[in-house]
Amino acid sequence: MTFKVNEIKISYREHVDVANAPQLTSSRDVAHVLHTNWDPDTLALKESFKILLLNNSNRVKGTYQVSDGGITGTIVDLRILFGVVLKTLSVGIILAHNHPSGNLKPSQQDKLLTVKIRRAAELFDIKVLDHLIIVPNGQYFSFADNGLL
Repeated sequence: MTFKVNEIKISYREHVDVANAPQLTSSRDVAHVLHTNWDPDTLALKESFKILLLNNSNRVKGTYQVSDGGITGTIVDLRILFGVVLKTLSVGIILAHNHPSGNLKPSQQDKLLTVKIRRAAELFDIKVLDHLIIVPNGQYFSFADNGLL
């Protein structure tokens, strides 16, 4: 009896020279990259969760939208998040989501999710450097700057 299974191929291709990518040294740098790369038409409309993928020099390898939700929330599947992180061989990540309401205060769910992701990342020796909440007017809240990370 012969059993056939699917072949799985994993690949990663850089389309942008990471050596020339932005190097993040502060939450202000992160917020600038996020606001520049977030669709302004959805920032005030619905909540989304993204990650910035970083190399060992904190240069941005890319961004990935993990989830796209509704007006008051979005669901993050850690298997998808870490699938992307591991496939891109990223050593650091920055978490980000928006609050369409303009409220910068993190919810209890935001805090619990951050802890859950950070604990899982530790198993893979991946650094979670920050979690930013961004709002339509350009302001942001940094978990790291506020001692929540």
